[in-house]
Amino acid sequence: MPDMDEFLEMFFVECDELLDSLATGLRAMEAPDHEKETVHSVFRAVHSMKGAAAAFGLSDLVTFAHRFETVLDLLRSDKLTADEDVMTVLHRSSDLLTDLVSAARQSSPADTGRMDELLGDLDRLIGDEVDDAEDDALAMEFTPLTLDFSPIAEEPAIRTYKIVMMPDPEMYRTGNDPAALIHALTQLGDATVKLNATNVPKLSVWSQDDTRLSWEIELATTAPVADIHQIFEFVVDCCQLDIHEVSDNVAQAVPEDSTVLPEIPASRAPSADIALPDIDETSKAAAPTDASAAKSGQATGQAATIRVSLDRVDKLMNMIGELVIKEAMLYQVIETAGFTEDPDVVTALEGIRQLAGDIQESVMSIRAQPLKLVFQRMHRILREAADATGKKVRLDTLGENTEVDKTMIERLIDPLTHMIRNSIDHGLEDAVTRQRRGKPQEGTITLSAAHRSGRVQIEVSDDGGGIDRERVRRIAEERGLIPQGATLSSNEIDSLLFLPGFSSKDEVSALSGRGVGLDVVRREIMALGGRVMIQSKEGEGTTFSIALPLTLAVLEGMLIQLRDQTMVLPITAVQETLRPTSATLHGIGKHGRVLSNRGELIPIIDLACSFGLRDAPAPLDDGVLIVVETDSHKRAALHVDGIFDQRQVVIKSLEENYGRVPGVSAATILGDGKIALIIDPEEIVLSSLSEQGRSAMAFAANG
Repeated sequence: MPDMDEFLEMFFVECDELLDSLATGLRAMEAPDHEKETVHSVFRAVHSMKGAAAAFGLSDLVTFAHRFETVLDLLRSDKLTADEDVMTVLHRSSDLLTDLVSAARQSSPADTGRMDELLGDLDRLIGDEVDDAEDDALAMEFTPLTLDFSPIAEEPAIRTYKIVMMPDPEMYRTGNDPAALIHALTQLGDATVKLNATNVPKLSVWSQDDTRLSWEIELATTAPVADIHQIFEFVVDCCQLDIHEVSDNVAQAVPEDSTVLPEIPASRAPSADIALPDIDETSKAAAPTDASAAKSGQATGQAATIRVSLDRVDKLMNMIGELVIKEAMLYQVIETAGFTEDPDVVTALEGIRQLAGDIQESVMSIRAQPLKLVFQRMHRILREAADATGKKVRLDTLGENTEVDKTMIERLIDPLTHMIRNSIDHGLEDAVTRQRRGKPQEGTITLSAAHRSGRVQIEVSDDGGGIDRERVRRIAEERGLIPQGATLSSNEIDSLLFLPGFSSKDEVSALSGRGVGLDVVRREIMALGGRVMIQSKEGEGTTFSIALPLTLAVLEGMLIQLRDQTMVLPITAVQETLRPTSATLHGIGKHGRVLSNRGELIPIIDLACSFGLRDAPAPLDDGVLIVVETDSHKRAALHVDGIFDQRQVVIKSLEENYGRVPGVSAATILGDGKIALIIDPEEIVLSSLSEQGRSAMAFAANG
């Protein structure tokens, strides 16, 4: 049997799901026309946490959850209205409940000062109802009673109770484990536990929605029967329960092998093939099919799930990476042996490649998780930042079901936290300024996510005053971050916000002023293989865009040749490949060259020169041009010496194992065992266009 640590971990996992449901429900309750079931759902989430916490003796969590659910009970009985003041207290209570669960998980003390403050707020909400109940009690007619006082026993009498419990499927689905309940009973006295599994069906017709296990517990205890009922308080609605006291005589008269069980409903009665062993073979063969079909019909829309340790999934992902490398090595060996013209060999090799790709996609789908959990945390960040600045702010979320790799989920929290705080503290104006500009007093921050061109795009936008670029430039010059009088474009001025030490605040506050916020954002996102971009219009607002790869493990790449080196270009950045003609090529300055393509002038970048593999650009008659588009929507034509192949490659961190290389995002292992660098087209294009871009625009203006 699993130990209590395993049960406790299951409890915390269940709490995470309940807190998710709680936060979602509270946001839905802010709508004036929210459904009553939403309030019931929120109440059940808090109630379930309270009951489960009681089984593990988490007193702080139980105390606060009890007061929290009392307020929710007043709401669902229409004795309290979900106005702005009430919802503020409920949101703060949800935040504290999250912190209490976290404290219990880490075995750290709770914030009693904050807890007492919120308990006072909850008591204020339920105060009137409590007073009314007390007044009603005082108004009741007094009826004298004659009490018979028996002699007080020196020791409490030991009583024996028989408890029969048959869980419903809902009890298991909500994470309540019978073992935890039985363990709690053993703390009250001496308990004898018997499992009744006689009604359990055969494995061929078993269903997770057909639970027939039951337990009979004989408990000898000095505790009152109310203590027993309290243990089952939070599962009474999802199990069949019978608790009664038995005398010694009755207990002795009950045979050891008999069990008094609750009546089983007809819908859960054993099927005929279980009750009648002499059924003919044809009936026995048909019965499982019918039973399975019936269960399938009942469980429509409910997908079976299991919880698997992330370490196991990571190990599987690493094995997939090794499989991709071995597949590349196998192809290299076959090519060297001269078997690439054999159709059978080519077909078999292509089948292996396709299978490896399918397995990799399947594992990636297991690792993928929606951004909903991250987005929900941002609601709390927004509330705290809004309280600190005294601004009224609303957070709108879009695309929260967009999935990203599990390893990115936790690492996105810090960057998004800094961006939300920055938008509130720097982006949004105060209420007076907004009113003067004809804007609503309540500012709006929009957090959105979507899949675009093989990447995940996350945006944080506000409807504030935008970036005052003149002020940004002046501050950067005063702090020595840029030379005086330097010529900078709008995008380059916006990029100053990401410099370490830059801050537009004159005074340090709890939210800003230290010049580390957006610098952290850039470093964290770059560590994930992503990019951060800014778009701002003064007076209308600012949008921060984050572009992330779908996975940190494998990517589809184009193998290219630069002199004697083989490198990999991510296929997501490639738009087309071509061999230019003299009519489509134009020179700018001494070495600048542009490609005329579909009415657009595209700067040409010699990749070998960018990496120092040759001193001057090679003639365009040799090699191929690869037109790429970056996350910031910049286009360029990369001149390479040749293209070998397109294949999946396993991403290996270069920064962790060696150091950062400009223009390179990672490395991989080729089929021949050699290391190939994975090019970062964003950095290559942006650095090269600093000079060439201005020349190309001047050429376009002059015809």
